[in-house]
Amino acid sequence: MTNQIALWLGVFLLGGMMLDFAMFGTEHMLFLGKKMFELLEWMAFWR
Repeated sequence: MTNQIALWLGVFLLGGMMLDFAMFGTEHMLFLGKKMFELLEWMAFWR
């Protein structure tokens, strides 16, 4: 992955998060963060 692709991907993700915060509040990100940690623990088990 080049630096330019990584930069645009980061800008896209941050823009999506800001849009989600503006429209729906922070509850969705908290839920998704918890689910992401569960997924990481599950993947670490199978490693």
